[in-house]
Amino acid sequence: MEYNDLPKPASEATRQIHQAMKTLLDFDDPHEKECALRNCLKKVENLEIKNAEGEVIWSQKIACLDQEQEVETINPSLYRNAWLNHQTGLFKVVDGIFQVRGYDMSNLTVIAGETGWIVCDPLISCECSAAALALVNAVLGTRPVSAVVISHPHLDHFGGIKGIVSEEAVQNGSVPIIVPEHYTDYAASENVYAMNAMQRRACYQYGTALDFGETGAIAMGIGMGQSRGTVTFIRPTDEIRQTGESRIIDGVEFIFQMTPETESPAEMCWYLPQFKALWMAELCNATMHNLYTLRGTQIRDGNAWAFAITQARALFGSEAEVLFQAHNWPHWGNQEVNEILEETAAVYKFINDQTLLYMNKGLTPNEISHTIRLPKSLERVWTTRPYYGTLSHNAKAVYQRYLGWYDGNPVNLNPLLPSEQGQKLIELAGGLEAVLEQAEKALEKGEYQWAAELANAVVFVHPDHMKARYLCADALEQLGYQAESGPWRNCYLNGADELRHGVKTGRQAKNSGDLARCMDSRMMLDYLGILIDGEQAEDKDIKLNLTITDTQEKFCVHLIHGALLVYPKIHEKDARATLTMPRMGLAAILSRNGDLQAKLIQIDGDPNCIAELTEAITDFDKRFAIIEP
Repeated sequence: MEYNDLPKPASEATRQIHQAMKTLLDFDDPHEKECALRNCLKKVENLEIKNAEGEVIWSQKIACLDQEQEVETINPSLYRNAWLNHQTGLFKVVDGIFQVRGYDMSNLTVIAGETGWIVCDPLISCECSAAALALVNAVLGTRPVSAVVISHPHLDHFGGIKGIVSEEAVQNGSVPIIVPEHYTDYAASENVYAMNAMQRRACYQYGTALDFGETGAIAMGIGMGQSRGTVTFIRPTDEIRQTGESRIIDGVEFIFQMTPETESPAEMCWYLPQFKALWMAELCNATMHNLYTLRGTQIRDGNAWAFAITQARALFGSEAEVLFQAHNWPHWGNQEVNEILEETAAVYKFINDQTLLYMNKGLTPNEISHTIRLPKSLERVWTTRPYYGTLSHNAKAVYQRYLGWYDGNPVNLNPLLPSEQGQKLIELAGGLEAVLEQAEKALEKGEYQWAAELANAVVFVHPDHMKARYLCADALEQLGYQAESGPWRNCYLNGADELRHGVKTGRQAKNSGDLARCMDSRMMLDYLGILIDGEQAEDKDIKLNLTITDTQEKFCVHLIHGALLVYPKIHEKDARATLTMPRMGLAAILSRNGDLQAKLIQIDGDPNCIAELTEAITDFDKRFAIIEP
């Protein structure tokens, strides 16, 4: 068999997987399609959004989605989700509530207030949010933005903020920004502390280096993918702290429900009594969501997630007539609203409780992920299909939340490195070619996971062995074609692409720097500690006093034993120097900007202390290897 760097067609084994999916699910049921197309006020075809430099940062030009069809290289259930998410334009939820869908991964939602638009969750990129708001104004009549309400601190819910409102309008009190408690802290920490690793892994989850199409990225389950415009941030003006709190926002009553430790550590839903409309943020998205995201985040609490949904049903279910959210499409009618709430809560509660049951029976994460099955009554429900999260990796997330990474088997306490393990496998099999021969046989039999594992073991020993790379890529590609989950498809296909062509730069959104500037002093110092190479700094002993003038804070920081220790509210007499500066002086230290340091920081003591401290700061490789050593 010839192996090369070209995409391959769907195999017979993959076509059989797709046929089984068509047998399992009722593809003749039109209801979700009717909901996704309902109340379209303006359909937009072949949407492209460009930035100021003329670069396309968002496109809905995807030929295989122009009309409904069967595509052999796409799981039919995922294709259905992609086609529905591809429907782009302005939609009415109810009179007074509207959504722009297909202009980014998430929906831009606007509510008609007395004086202007109340905007909910303004997308990832400001170019996309500006275009979406322009569509609203063009169709419904131009109105100013009177308020912004943000459900939680993920990029696709706040990054486009400066596309719809200026920072000056927020600061002068013209436009309030209402968020859940701890929103700013989590927005900064999640998108700064582990940013480099998360962005690299996000290339796999979101398929940002892949082209859209039959053998590439197709959908995310909660939208088509990530826009690549400018991510911005504005500090909020109002935090909601308790369930039951209400606000009259531009004449519209919002009753808030706090739902922390669900899809985000800081999240909230709300009910709009005058519209009988229940906003469920990302707790009910017409798909199974993630208790753990493949890009990497803190593990989410399935039990808390289920309880938040049942609490919403208890609070608002008796009168809610429409359920809508930040992704996908709404559902109408009190009976259906309550059914979706109950079914979605049942999915997360089932995953949480059954994983704990299996854990207590002694099963490991891998065993649980291959054992757990949804009840048939939930398995066929379109609004809980695993287009984004999956039963497999969500069950592993529950295990990790309660018991951590260790499965209890001491053999797995300190396993060999992949390269060592691969070398010993090659020796055991009788040589490299013997391993690849078995991988080829597995590939021919449709055992793609085993074929990928064998070939990848060779890649980790001999990364330049092209047959091993191509063979592993071909196996991963078929797994991608089979996947019902958009992120799983992207991960498989991105791994295959890198094995064939090397690491590409994923097309990411552009960071405006707003989040870094919004970090408080403690967070900046924590991030400084993350940036310091402990091995390089292990012999350093640098103690500094810090006075932060604009926040009236003081710290003592001590770089010792390769770690940066932070002592709040004290200065030490034996410090090498005292640094007096505004908070942005810390940002100048983080960025190693000598000119800005000289401008902002007054040093009383050793003038070389900052240079010595920052010489241990490391530079991250934004293209580090994943599928190879």
